[in-house]
Amino acid sequence: MLTAIIFIIVLGVLVLAHEFGHFYVAKKAGMRVDEFGFGFPPRIFGIKKGETIYSLNWIPFGGFVKIYGEDGQDEENHRSFASKSAGARAKVIVAGVLMNFLLAAVLLGLGNFLGLRIGLIGDEDFAARDVKIQVIQVSADSPAQAAGLKALDEIKRLKKDSEVVLPKQVEEVQDFVKKHSGEEIILTVSRNGGEVDLRMVPRLNPPPGQGAIGVNLARTGVVSYSWYESIWRGVRDAGVMAVNIAFALGAFFKNLFVDSRLIGDVSGPIGIAVLTGQAAGLGFNYLLQFVALLSINLAVLNIIPFPALDGGRLLFIGLEKLKGSPVSKKVEGFVNAAGFAFLLALMIWITVKDVRVLF
Repeated sequence: MLTAIIFIIVLGVLVLAHEFGHFYVAKKAGMRVDEFGFGFPPRIFGIKKGETIYSLNWIPFGGFVKIYGEDGQDEENHRSFASKSAGARAKVIVAGVLMNFLLAAVLLGLGNFLGLRIGLIGDEDFAARDVKIQVIQVSADSPAQAAGLKALDEIKRLKKDSEVVLPKQVEEVQDFVKKHSGEEIILTVSRNGGEVDLRMVPRLNPPPGQGAIGVNLARTGVVSYSWYESIWRGVRDAGVMAVNIAFALGAFFKNLFVDSRLIGDVSGPIGIAVLTGQAAGLGFNYLLQFVALLSINLAVLNIIPFPALDGGRLLFIGLEKLKGSPVSKKVEGFVNAAGFAFLLALMIWITVKDVRVLF
């Protein structure tokens, strides 16, 4: 229940930030906004203030801003979306993406001020506190996975008979594992405030790209900065996230459309809700980072020039500028409807996969 509540709050923040961007810029451009909705219809209830209805809807995965004339009608009315210049319309569309980026930058800036756990490199090491050797990734079908090792576990101790190592560097773990390849070792890890002993046998001949037990490790620590340095670091970190997510989404669509396969670790609403609960369980700063990641993901996903997304609508405005006249509204409507149907089917497919994994 707590996970569900946290997820709804997080989703609400992300959606409201995105839609507020559209709403604010549309209002500033003199457009009439008929509805600001959280979730998708059917409507649960709505409150009208001024000319805008603020509504809560039954399907909670998203939100919308209904702007008068966005379907191309009443171009002669100066309050209509369709009556505005291509530049003004483009600004309204891009505003949602920019708001999600700004939200992520603010959250990451706050996190940098309070202290974020990062991989320690260079001159950040001396300022770190609560230094740990942590598991970053566990490879499938590896000794580590079979033993129950999980991402973010802290490696506290390595043991083989009477030999005990309390690692302070990643290299100490790697050297110990290599030394005892083919022999059973015990890893003591810290997880959820307690310690767990895990037994595994490092492989003598691991698959390419994997180590003997199949994990990626990092030496991490909590680093915080002054308020003024945290501001630019928040913007920088949001930019780095955006670039990484863009590459990841590129790989996703390549696998989906070129190779006809879906990347295995893609999560839908249920999977994201579970991850949100896990991030919250690790602490407020982890939750800040995770929400920032979701916000950037939403921004990058929406700017992709795909039908039904903000980027798709932006593409049609670009085509209008190139050909000197608007694209047929019937054609645009059909393409957007097809794109929305595809995205809905994809979300349902991923959600079913999430349910199978969890239950």
